[in-house]
Amino acid sequence: MENKELLKQVREKAQEWLSETYDEETRKEVQSMLDSDDHTKLIDSFYRNLEFGTGGLRGIMGAGTNRVNKYTIGAANQGLCNYLKKNFADLPQIKVAIGHDCRNNSRTFAESSAKVFAANGIKAYLFEDLRPTPELSFAIRELGCQSGIILTASHNPKEYNGYKAYWDDGSQIVAPHDVNIVNEVSNVKVEDIKFDGPDDLIEIMGEEMDEKFLKMVKTVSISPDVVERHKNMKIVYTPIHGTTVKLVPAALRKFGFTNIINIPEQDVVSGDFPTVVSPNPEDEAAMEMAINKAYEVDADLVMASDPDGDRLGVAVKNDKGKYIIVNGNQTALIFIYYIITKMKEAGKMKGNEFIVKTIVSTELIAEIARKNNIDYYDVYTGFKFIAEVIREQEGKLKYIGGGEESFGFMPADFVRDKDAVSSCALMAEIAAWAIDQGKTLYELLQDIYLEYGYSKEKTISVMRPGKKGADEIQQMMDGFRANPPKSLGGSPMEWVKDYSTLVAKNLITGEETKINQKVTSNVLQFFTKDGTKISVRPSGTEPKIKFYFEVKGELKLRADFDEAEKTADTKIEAIMNELGL
Repeated sequence: MENKELLKQVREKAQEWLSETYDEETRKEVQSMLDSDDHTKLIDSFYRNLEFGTGGLRGIMGAGTNRVNKYTIGAANQGLCNYLKKNFADLPQIKVAIGHDCRNNSRTFAESSAKVFAANGIKAYLFEDLRPTPELSFAIRELGCQSGIILTASHNPKEYNGYKAYWDDGSQIVAPHDVNIVNEVSNVKVEDIKFDGPDDLIEIMGEEMDEKFLKMVKTVSISPDVVERHKNMKIVYTPIHGTTVKLVPAALRKFGFTNIINIPEQDVVSGDFPTVVSPNPEDEAAMEMAINKAYEVDADLVMASDPDGDRLGVAVKNDKGKYIIVNGNQTALIFIYYIITKMKEAGKMKGNEFIVKTIVSTELIAEIARKNNIDYYDVYTGFKFIAEVIREQEGKLKYIGGGEESFGFMPADFVRDKDAVSSCALMAEIAAWAIDQGKTLYELLQDIYLEYGYSKEKTISVMRPGKKGADEIQQMMDGFRANPPKSLGGSPMEWVKDYSTLVAKNLITGEETKINQKVTSNVLQFFTKDGTKISVRPSGTEPKIKFYFEVKGELKLRADFDEAEKTADTKIEAIMNELGL
């Protein structure tokens, strides 16, 4: 039965969008929703206000308080302006940097945003055209800005757009600024938004920033001699219609690689993503064209990045001649293993290095750190939390890498967000290093498992769109909290970690300990006696709940790898069945 009170509330909110304050196109769209007998779209568009999640503001484009449009983005900008003016009142000129990706309306939203900042007396540095997210992060630091934004919905389908807000260190905004900005935004009425700022406070950025960025990307290289020996290795790369169409190939060339093979159809910059259903390198379908090209040319490495250029996908040829996608955990393992190994070989380890991973990522990263006497930190999902650790340790410890399972890595701290540009170039160097040893990247990954232990990971996303879906997701979390599983995969449950209370409880002994995190988060983790880890987390940016599985296994010989994979897959499937997935 439809919730009459909810419908009444959303109708009242929608009626406000029929005033002359809103443009004609918006008013027509809202009126159409109000006139429709099907109230689903009306409710989904107005039942809440878009909120900042792990990736900022993100949603489907259209009219409404729960949609991405000129007004919701305008309110975010105005709220951010108000907050910046309070925090940096002593500065003669507050500055922000603005970027955008390839999505439909992104340029329009970026230009409109620049006007809002200018109208509030804030100088706006606006990229001349689309640029990847890591370059925006870099530009904030390079220009000495107090903040920055990028208009993007990352890897989401074409209907989406979004808005990421950054602080003066080039990191996405964290506590207390995130909550404070949300409060500022919530107090902004549409008539408060200053849309028409002067052009003289808007400065366009172009190739000069690209060159500065690429110069820093080149410093990520650890073994230029290895690249020189294998500079002609075959690299297939696709930007999947996105922002890295120029910069990733440029970064590869900066490193010294000469044989970069592109996919012309996917070099076409388009917010419609005409060759894929979803431009997400985590999805095999998104990398299908690149993998087909790899078979055609017998490539040594296949790489892709998402539309805003922060995530990278990697495919390598296995021992049977088939190209397989390396998952995000494995990508992070390869990066961390390479960086530590080569730095130790070069005598560059000073004893003050650290790495960062997210709590849902593989525990093998922590194992590599422990065995190499490297400090490591566990943080919540989102690179803003990795950047927060870097900021806290700046001047004391040296950051050498950090990543998460969702195909993101940050190999250096001149960028404070996921960086597919630097990561693609470094991954190509690692592939060259493997060739230098007479190996493939696939065999290099096996080497890591043989040295540090074997584990297998899998992530499942359960989509639940709209208000009804949000309620269902919360009910699932409530159910897991009230009745945690007693065992999983044939192993008794040992620990349950609830990040909403920051309490870890041993179900066998009853012992309770405090989880070392600054703020709470709606995440649950289950640990069994045999080392299995399951994390459950509603997405902060999409209408879904995610389940992260990691199971341990035995691998003593390279020849046993396929059997270890099969055994782990069977165990994960059994656990999924136990959880009703």
